[in-house]
Amino acid sequence: MSKADALAQKIASFDPNAPGEAEGGLFGLPFTADEAQVVVVPVPWEVTVSYRAGTAQGPAAIHEASLQVDLYDSDIPHAWKLGLAMDEADATIAAASQELRPLAAEYIGWLEEGRPEEGRKKHEGVPAQVTTAGQKMMQSLKERTGALLDAGKGVVLLGGDHSTPLGFLHALAERHEEFAILQFDAHCDLRPSYEGFQYSHASIMHNALELPQVKKLVQVGIRDFCQQEAELIEHSNGRVALFSQRFLSDEKFAKKSWKKVCGKIIAQLPKKVYISFDIDGLDPKLCPGTGTPVPGGLEFEEATYLIRAIVREGIEIIGCDLNEVAPGDTEWNAIVGARLLYQLCNWMAVSQGRLTAKGVHAE
Repeated sequence: MSKADALAQKIASFDPNAPGEAEGGLFGLPFTADEAQVVVVPVPWEVTVSYRAGTAQGPAAIHEASLQVDLYDSDIPHAWKLGLAMDEADATIAAASQELRPLAAEYIGWLEEGRPEEGRKKHEGVPAQVTTAGQKMMQSLKERTGALLDAGKGVVLLGGDHSTPLGFLHALAERHEEFAILQFDAHCDLRPSYEGFQYSHASIMHNALELPQVKKLVQVGIRDFCQQEAELIEHSNGRVALFSQRFLSDEKFAKKSWKKVCGKIIAQLPKKVYISFDIDGLDPKLCPGTGTPVPGGLEFEEATYLIRAIVREGIEIIGCDLNEVAPGDTEWNAIVGARLLYQLCNWMAVSQGRLTAKGVHAE
Protein backbone atom coordinates (compact mmCIF):
# COMPACT_ATOMS: atom_id res chain seq x y z
CA MET A 1 0.00 0.00 0.00
CA SER A 2 1.33 3.42 -0.93
CA LYS A 3 1.79 6.17 1.63
CA ALA A 4 -1.08 8.14 0.05
CA ASP A 5 -3.38 5.11 0.20
CA ALA A 6 -2.46 4.44 3.83
CA LEU A 7 -3.19 8.05 4.72
CA ALA A 8 -6.53 7.95 2.88
CA GLN A 9 -7.47 4.77 4.70
CA LYS A 10 -6.69 6.33 8.08
CA ILE A 11 -8.77 9.40 7.23
CA ALA A 12 -11.70 7.24 6.12
CA SER A 13 -11.66 5.15 9.31
CA PHE A 14 -11.02 7.94 11.83
CA ASP A 15 -13.90 9.39 13.86
CA PRO A 16 -13.17 13.07 14.63
CA ASN A 17 -16.12 13.18 17.06
CA ALA A 18 -14.75 10.47 19.34
CA PRO A 19 -12.74 11.27 22.48
CA GLY A 20 -8.98 11.38 21.99
CA GLU A 21 -7.39 8.08 22.93
CA ALA A 22 -4.53 8.02 25.42
CA GLU A 23 -2.46 5.95 23.01
CA GLY A 24 -3.24 8.24 20.09
CA GLY A 25 -0.96 10.70 18.41
CA LEU A 26 -0.99 14.47 18.81
CA PHE A 27 -4.60 15.68 19.24
CA GLY A 28 -5.58 12.00 19.18
CA LEU A 29 -4.95 11.89 15.43
CA PRO A 30 -3.87 8.60 13.85
CA PHE A 31 -1.04 9.92 11.68
CA THR A 32 2.67 9.20 11.90
CA ALA A 33 5.29 11.87 11.27
CA ASP A 34 6.16 10.12 8.02
CA GLU A 35 2.54 10.34 6.81
CA ALA A 36 1.79 13.84 8.09
CA GLN A 37 1.86 17.02 6.05
CA VAL A 38 2.74 19.07 9.13
CA VAL A 39 5.21 17.76 11.69
CA VAL A 40 5.70 19.15 15.19
CA VAL A 41 9.29 18.79 16.41
CA PRO A 42 9.48 18.69 20.24
CA VAL A 43 12.58 20.16 21.89
CA PRO A 44 12.67 19.49 25.67
CA TRP A 45 15.46 21.98 26.44
CA GLU A 46 15.61 24.65 29.18
CA VAL A 47 19.25 25.09 30.17
CA THR A 48 19.44 28.90 30.39
CA VAL A 49 16.06 29.74 31.91
CA SER A 50 16.72 32.49 34.42
CA TYR A 51 13.69 32.47 36.71
CA ARG A 52 11.37 29.43 36.85
CA ALA A 53 12.11 26.11 35.16
CA GLY A 54 9.72 23.50 33.78
CA THR A 55 9.44 24.38 30.11
CA ALA A 56 11.40 21.25 29.11
CA GLN A 57 8.27 19.33 30.13
CA GLY A 58 6.15 21.52 27.84
CA PRO A 59 6.07 19.26 24.76
CA ALA A 60 4.98 16.18 26.71
CA ALA A 61 2.36 18.15 28.66
CA ILE A 62 0.96 19.68 25.46
CA HIS A 63 0.81 16.26 23.82
CA GLU A 64 -1.23 14.94 26.75
CA ALA A 65 -3.51 17.99 26.84
CA SER A 66 -4.04 17.85 23.08
CA LEU A 67 -6.20 14.74 23.51
CA GLN A 68 -8.86 17.02 25.05
CA VAL A 69 -8.99 19.43 22.07
CA ASP A 70 -12.05 19.19 19.85
CA LEU A 71 -10.88 19.02 16.24
CA TYR A 72 -13.65 21.05 14.60
CA ASP A 73 -12.86 24.61 13.55
CA SER A 74 -15.64 26.66 11.97
CA ASP A 75 -13.14 28.36 9.65
CA ILE A 76 -11.40 25.10 8.67
CA PRO A 77 -14.00 22.35 9.18
CA HIS A 78 -11.79 19.53 7.87
CA ALA A 79 -8.52 20.67 9.39
CA TRP A 80 -7.93 17.28 11.04
CA LYS A 81 -7.63 15.63 7.61
CA LEU A 82 -4.44 17.58 6.97
CA GLY A 83 -2.25 14.96 8.58
CA LEU A 84 -0.65 16.41 11.70
CA ALA A 85 1.78 14.55 13.96
CA MET A 86 4.45 15.07 16.59
CA ASP A 87 7.86 13.59 15.90
CA GLU A 88 9.88 11.81 18.57
CA ALA A 89 11.87 13.98 20.97
CA ASP A 90 15.64 13.79 20.55
CA ALA A 91 16.89 11.88 23.59
CA THR A 92 20.34 13.46 23.24
CA ILE A 93 18.93 16.97 23.55
CA ALA A 94 16.78 15.99 26.53
CA ALA A 95 19.73 14.36 28.28
CA ALA A 96 21.99 17.38 27.70
CA SER A 97 19.32 19.69 29.11
CA GLN A 98 18.90 17.55 32.22
CA GLU A 99 22.67 17.43 32.74
CA LEU A 100 23.39 21.12 32.16
CA ARG A 101 20.36 22.75 33.78
CA PRO A 102 21.57 22.18 37.40
CA LEU A 103 25.03 23.54 36.50
CA ALA A 104 23.51 26.62 34.85
CA ALA A 105 21.14 27.19 37.78
CA GLU A 106 24.05 27.07 40.27
CA TYR A 107 26.04 29.42 38.03
CA ILE A 108 23.15 31.89 37.86
CA GLY A 109 22.85 31.74 41.64
CA TRP A 110 26.59 32.49 41.91
CA LEU A 111 26.13 35.54 39.66
CA GLU A 112 23.23 36.78 41.76
CA GLU A 113 25.40 36.50 44.85
CA GLY A 114 27.89 38.91 43.28
CA ARG A 115 30.40 36.35 41.95
CA PRO A 116 32.08 35.54 45.27
CA GLU A 117 35.63 34.24 45.04
CA GLU A 118 34.49 31.06 46.67
CA GLY A 119 33.02 29.04 43.83
CA ARG A 120 34.74 30.96 41.04
CA LYS A 121 36.74 27.98 39.86
CA LYS A 122 33.64 25.78 39.87
CA HIS A 123 31.39 28.19 37.96
CA GLU A 124 33.51 30.21 35.54
CA GLY A 125 33.64 27.47 32.92
CA VAL A 126 29.89 26.88 32.83
CA PRO A 127 29.00 29.45 30.10
CA ALA A 128 31.50 27.94 27.66
CA GLN A 129 30.18 24.46 28.41
CA VAL A 130 26.59 25.58 27.82
CA THR A 131 27.57 27.43 24.62
CA THR A 132 29.15 24.29 23.21
CA ALA A 133 26.00 22.31 23.95
CA GLY A 134 23.86 25.10 22.47
CA GLN A 135 25.84 24.99 19.25
CA LYS A 136 25.37 21.22 19.02
CA MET A 137 21.64 21.57 19.60
CA MET A 138 21.37 24.31 16.98
CA GLN A 139 23.21 22.23 14.37
CA SER A 140 21.18 19.13 15.17
CA LEU A 141 17.88 20.96 14.82
CA LYS A 142 19.05 22.72 11.67
CA GLU A 143 19.69 19.32 10.07
CA ARG A 144 16.52 17.73 11.44
CA THR A 145 14.13 20.50 10.44
CA GLY A 146 15.93 20.96 7.12
CA ALA A 147 15.38 17.31 6.26
CA LEU A 148 11.67 17.66 7.05
CA LEU A 149 11.39 20.78 4.91
CA ASP A 150 13.14 19.02 2.03
CA ALA A 151 10.67 16.16 2.39
CA GLY A 152 7.86 18.64 1.74
CA LYS A 153 6.63 18.92 5.32
CA GLY A 154 5.36 21.96 7.11
CA VAL A 155 7.35 22.24 10.33
CA VAL A 156 6.45 23.60 13.76
CA LEU A 157 9.02 23.55 16.55
CA LEU A 158 7.72 23.03 20.09
CA GLY A 159 9.97 24.07 22.98
CA GLY A 160 11.37 24.06 25.53
CA ASP A 161 12.70 27.51 26.21
CA HIS A 162 12.89 30.26 23.61
CA SER A 163 16.48 29.51 22.63
CA THR A 164 15.32 26.38 20.80
CA PRO A 165 14.17 27.73 17.38
CA LEU A 166 17.57 29.04 16.20
CA GLY A 167 18.56 25.91 14.29
CA PHE A 168 15.18 25.89 12.54
CA LEU A 169 15.67 29.53 11.55
CA HIS A 170 19.06 28.63 10.08
CA ALA A 171 17.43 25.85 8.06
CA LEU A 172 14.78 28.22 6.72
CA ALA A 173 17.44 30.83 5.90
CA GLU A 174 19.14 28.29 3.62
CA ARG A 175 15.85 27.76 1.75
CA HIS A 176 14.36 31.26 1.54
CA GLU A 177 16.07 34.39 0.23
CA GLU A 178 14.29 36.61 2.72
CA PHE A 179 11.55 36.55 5.32
CA ALA A 180 10.35 38.33 8.45
CA ILE A 181 9.93 37.04 11.97
CA LEU A 182 6.70 37.87 13.78
CA GLN A 183 7.40 37.49 17.49
CA PHE A 184 4.67 37.22 20.12
CA ASP A 185 6.36 37.79 23.46
CA ALA A 186 6.47 39.69 26.73
CA HIS A 187 10.22 40.23 26.22
CA CYS A 188 12.32 41.52 23.32
CA ASP A 189 14.94 38.74 23.62
CA LEU A 190 17.46 41.04 21.95
CA ARG A 191 20.32 40.82 24.45
CA PRO A 192 23.69 39.96 22.84
CA SER A 193 24.02 37.38 25.58
CA TYR A 194 22.43 37.02 28.98
CA GLU A 195 24.16 35.95 32.16
CA GLY A 196 27.09 34.90 29.99
CA PHE A 197 25.09 32.51 27.79
CA GLN A 198 25.43 33.15 24.05
CA TYR A 199 22.47 30.92 23.23
CA SER A 200 20.24 32.22 26.00
CA HIS A 201 16.46 32.27 25.77
CA ALA A 202 16.88 36.05 26.21
CA SER A 203 19.11 36.28 23.11
CA ILE A 204 17.13 34.33 20.51
CA MET A 205 16.12 37.36 18.43
CA HIS A 206 19.57 38.94 18.65
CA ASN A 207 20.97 35.69 17.27
CA ALA A 208 18.23 35.47 14.62
CA LEU A 209 19.04 38.97 13.36
CA GLU A 210 22.54 37.78 12.52
CA LEU A 211 20.92 35.91 9.61
CA PRO A 212 20.87 38.32 6.62
CA GLN A 213 17.78 36.56 5.26
CA VAL A 214 15.79 37.90 8.24
CA LYS A 215 14.86 41.24 6.73
CA LYS A 216 12.44 42.28 9.46
CA LEU A 217 11.59 41.48 13.06
CA VAL A 218 8.09 42.53 14.12
CA GLN A 219 7.50 42.23 17.86
CA VAL A 220 4.00 42.15 19.38
CA GLY A 221 2.99 42.34 23.03
CA ILE A 222 6.39 43.33 24.44
CA ARG A 223 6.18 44.85 27.90
CA ASP A 224 9.46 44.05 29.66
CA PHE A 225 12.78 45.06 28.10
CA CYS A 226 16.03 46.78 28.97
CA GLN A 227 17.65 49.99 27.74
CA GLN A 228 20.16 48.07 25.62
CA GLU A 229 17.31 46.40 23.75
CA ALA A 230 15.43 49.68 23.34
CA GLU A 231 18.54 51.27 21.82
CA LEU A 232 19.04 48.34 19.46
CA ILE A 233 15.48 48.78 18.19
CA GLU A 234 15.92 52.55 17.85
CA HIS A 235 19.09 52.16 15.80
CA SER A 236 17.88 49.24 13.66
CA ASN A 237 16.81 51.55 10.79
CA GLY A 238 13.37 49.98 10.83
CA ARG A 239 14.58 46.40 10.71
CA VAL A 240 12.93 45.86 14.11
CA ALA A 241 9.34 47.09 14.45
CA LEU A 242 8.04 47.17 18.00
CA PHE A 243 4.30 46.94 18.75
CA SER A 244 4.65 47.03 22.51
CA GLN A 245 1.86 46.32 24.96
CA ARG A 246 1.92 50.03 25.82
CA PHE A 247 1.21 50.88 22.16
CA LEU A 248 -1.50 48.22 21.90
CA SER A 249 -3.15 49.49 25.08
CA ASP A 250 -3.00 53.10 23.92
CA GLU A 251 -4.73 52.09 20.68
CA LYS A 252 -7.39 50.22 22.64
CA PHE A 253 -7.98 53.12 25.02
CA ALA A 254 -8.30 55.43 22.01
CA LYS A 255 -11.16 53.19 20.79
CA LYS A 256 -9.16 51.78 17.88
CA SER A 257 -10.46 48.38 16.76
CA TRP A 258 -8.23 45.32 17.03
CA LYS A 259 -8.80 44.84 13.30
CA LYS A 260 -7.19 48.22 12.57
CA VAL A 261 -4.32 47.55 14.96
CA CYS A 262 -3.69 44.22 13.25
CA GLY A 263 -3.68 46.06 9.94
CA LYS A 264 -0.81 48.22 11.19
CA ILE A 265 1.14 45.14 12.23
CA ILE A 266 0.48 43.32 8.96
CA ALA A 267 1.63 46.37 6.98
CA GLN A 268 5.13 45.73 8.36
CA LEU A 269 5.24 42.15 7.05
CA PRO A 270 6.54 40.88 3.70
CA LYS A 271 5.05 37.93 1.82
CA LYS A 272 6.92 35.32 3.86
CA VAL A 273 6.80 35.22 7.65
CA TYR A 274 8.07 32.98 10.41
CA ILE A 275 6.00 33.10 13.63
CA SER A 276 7.82 32.74 16.94
CA PHE A 277 5.31 32.48 19.77
CA ASP A 278 6.54 32.71 23.35
CA ILE A 279 3.42 31.90 25.34
CA ASP A 280 4.26 34.64 27.87
CA GLY A 281 3.11 37.04 25.14
CA LEU A 282 -0.38 36.12 26.34
CA ASP A 283 -1.96 37.44 29.52
CA PRO A 284 -0.43 35.43 32.44
CA LYS A 285 -3.87 34.12 33.40
CA LEU A 286 -3.51 31.97 30.28
CA CYS A 287 0.01 30.75 31.10
CA PRO A 288 0.62 31.07 34.86
CA GLY A 289 3.35 28.42 34.84
CA THR A 290 5.57 30.07 32.22
CA GLY A 291 9.10 30.89 33.28
CA THR A 292 8.96 34.69 33.34
CA PRO A 293 5.34 35.93 33.46
CA VAL A 294 4.66 39.66 33.05
CA PRO A 295 1.40 41.56 33.74
CA GLY A 296 -0.52 42.56 30.64
CA GLY A 297 -0.40 40.65 27.39
CA LEU A 298 -2.71 39.48 24.62
CA GLU A 299 -5.93 37.59 24.95
CA PHE A 300 -6.06 34.22 23.20
CA GLU A 301 -8.51 35.42 20.55
CA GLU A 302 -6.52 38.58 19.92
CA ALA A 303 -3.45 36.52 19.11
CA THR A 304 -5.27 33.98 16.95
CA TYR A 305 -7.22 36.73 15.14
CA LEU A 306 -3.91 38.29 14.11
CA ILE A 307 -2.63 34.94 12.85
CA ARG A 308 -5.81 34.41 10.81
CA ALA A 309 -5.64 37.97 9.46
CA ILE A 310 -2.05 37.43 8.31
CA VAL A 311 -3.08 34.36 6.31
CA ARG A 312 -6.14 36.10 4.87
CA GLU A 313 -3.82 38.86 3.68
CA GLY A 314 -2.06 36.29 1.47
CA ILE A 315 1.10 36.03 3.57
CA GLU A 316 2.80 32.64 3.74
CA ILE A 317 3.85 31.32 7.14
CA ILE A 318 7.02 29.40 6.27
CA GLY A 319 7.41 27.94 9.76
CA CYS A 320 6.63 28.64 13.38
CA ASP A 321 7.43 27.75 16.95
CA LEU A 322 5.65 27.69 20.29
CA ASN A 323 7.75 27.78 23.41
CA GLU A 324 7.96 28.52 27.15
CA VAL A 325 4.91 26.41 28.03
CA ALA A 326 5.69 25.06 31.49
CA PRO A 327 3.16 22.69 33.09
CA GLY A 328 3.49 24.30 36.53
CA ASP A 329 0.94 23.37 39.20
CA THR A 330 -2.03 23.23 36.84
CA GLU A 331 -2.97 21.59 33.56
CA TRP A 332 -4.22 24.98 32.38
CA ASN A 333 -0.86 25.92 30.83
CA ALA A 334 -0.80 22.86 28.57
CA ILE A 335 -4.51 23.17 27.77
CA VAL A 336 -3.98 26.68 26.41
CA GLY A 337 -0.72 25.66 24.75
CA ALA A 338 -2.35 22.72 22.94
CA ARG A 339 -5.11 24.90 21.53
CA LEU A 340 -2.64 27.54 20.42
CA LEU A 341 -0.49 24.87 18.77
CA TYR A 342 -3.53 23.57 16.84
CA GLN A 343 -4.22 27.06 15.52
CA LEU A 344 -0.60 27.66 14.52
CA CYS A 345 -0.34 24.33 12.69
CA ASN A 346 -3.62 24.69 10.84
CA TRP A 347 -3.24 28.30 9.74
CA MET A 348 0.34 27.73 8.66
CA ALA A 349 -1.01 24.87 6.54
CA VAL A 350 -3.69 27.14 5.07
CA SER A 351 -1.07 29.74 4.15
CA GLN A 352 0.97 27.04 2.41
CA GLY A 353 -2.01 25.78 0.40
CA ARG A 354 -2.28 22.48 2.30
CA LEU A 355 -5.75 23.35 3.68
CA THR A 356 -8.59 25.56 2.58
CA ALA A 357 -10.29 27.99 4.96
CA LYS A 358 -13.21 30.37 4.82
CA GLY A 359 -12.18 33.80 3.61
CA VAL A 360 -8.89 32.57 2.13
CA HIS A 361 -8.63 32.29 -1.63
CA ALA A 362 -6.18 29.80 -3.12
CA GLU A 363 -3.57 31.30 -5.42
